[in-house]
Amino acid sequence: MSGQFSALWQRGGRAALPDVLAREWDVLVVGGGISGAGVLLEAARRGLKALLVERHDFAWGTSSRSSKLVHGGLRYLKGGHVRLTAESVREREMLLRCAPGLVEPQGFAFAQYEGARGRRSFLAGLAIYDVMAGRRERHWLAADDFLMAAPNVKRDGLAGGIVYTDARTDDARLVLRVLREALDHGAAAVNRLGARALLREGGRVRGATLACAVDGTEYAVRAKVVIDATGAWSGPLHGLGPRLRPLRGSHLILPAWRLPLARAVSLMHPHDGRPVFAFPWEGATLVGTTDLDHDEGMDRAARITRAEVDYLMAALQAQFPHLQLTDNDIVSTYAGVRPVIAGKDGSAPSQEGREHVVWSSAGLVAIAGGKLTTFRAIALDALRVAKAQLPGWNDPLDACAVFAPVPPPQAPHLDASLLRRLHGRHGACTAALLDAAQPGELERIPGTETAWAELRWAARCEAVQHLDDLLLRRTRLGLLLRDGGAAHLERIRAICQPELGWGAAHWAHEEAAYRASWTLQHGLPHED
Repeated sequence: MSGQFSALWQRGGRAALPDVLAREWDVLVVGGGISGAGVLLEAARRGLKALLVERHDFAWGTSSRSSKLVHGGLRYLKGGHVRLTAESVREREMLLRCAPGLVEPQGFAFAQYEGARGRRSFLAGLAIYDVMAGRRERHWLAADDFLMAAPNVKRDGLAGGIVYTDARTDDARLVLRVLREALDHGAAAVNRLGARALLREGGRVRGATLACAVDGTEYAVRAKVVIDATGAWSGPLHGLGPRLRPLRGSHLILPAWRLPLARAVSLMHPHDGRPVFAFPWEGATLVGTTDLDHDEGMDRAARITRAEVDYLMAALQAQFPHLQLTDNDIVSTYAGVRPVIAGKDGSAPSQEGREHVVWSSAGLVAIAGGKLTTFRAIALDALRVAKAQLPGWNDPLDACAVFAPVPPPQAPHLDASLLRRLHGRHGACTAALLDAAQPGELERIPGTETAWAELRWAARCEAVQHLDDLLLRRTRLGLLLRDGGAAHLERIRAICQPELGWGAAHWAHEEAAYRASWTLQHGLPHED
């Protein structure tokens, strides 16, 4: 691993934290989701001394709880948001080129039934989509051909279907890959370190007071510019900016054998006509999403409600009636809160825009809104605003590929699809990960696409502070396996406890806390 501050992510590395935080930084980024990670990388690769802090864990909030889609925003065309769609398509294509194995093409299939409307407008939108992406696809399939693409859909009244291509990712791993790239450019990133208050001198922000969640120590950290990239949590630190409308999107994970899909299937919900999708993800099937005002407060992690489970299951039962899916088929659930800027017209949640805005005051820049796909564009916009507050820094801020090209290591003994996956997630660290693997650890964990070696590497080199960091974000085993992976905890412990340096009592405490939080946040809810 290269990078001046990479040791902070390794066992015992936080001992160096006081010395790191005593430096004066050009940019202090608050928020460890995809927007903050993007700002950190774009700042560091352009020569700025940049530090990112996150009060929970990297990708703890929206950026590990999204719908996992890197998409062009096809539905935004209907609302006339051509610029946002074009920007999203451009960013999607860039990520597909530079992050294979992490960002992958995802085919979609949308069944059309007799009497349904909207086929022509949908196909017209896809034609524009193709122009933006610089490619052309066949989008309409007759019923028999469509059933080859999506064999499990309801057949009664099927007229045919529309197919198109977007992309999918592991959102938390995307954040980790961007952060690792930033570290390679000389940045520092610290989790479990929250910003409590801004430091001000002469009416200007000069840094922030940070509090460590691990040992309670407070630090006064100086920076020329503070960039608030806390997403849906933006505002409390400085009280500025537009009004946000936190919207909750909830999801289900089902076993792939119960809902087998070669393509994503998109449908309009039978109750309200909203779009719902199901697609293959990480060896399972992901179903989403709801779009509701989140009124439970932002001080705890979002969770699905019983009504949302019923809503998503109703969509599945309508589209795949012969599969007879029930709650017993649900492996896990998750919910995230989107940082949406509130409109002025009282729009329904699904009709709110997904644009981002950037604003500033002396020594402070803040970001609100935006979406996973456009994180690079958001980061560059934030730095363009910050540039006026960084005298002597004259980078033109031209867009470039997020990840520097790194050839995959030679591993003829390894399955090609697994090597592609590991290289996409870990980039230049892939060879070291393979070298660290013990016998049998390059096998996939049953029911997932995850290799055991990914656990060892995460525990050794990816700033794991708690067991949920390891099982919900460094890997996604807590979502992909029943009961959060309880059946595999003994082997996980054998691999990771020595790497983490946790004693028996520490591990027992972490396991109990993980099981409790998993039940609350990712299990099936009780009646509302």
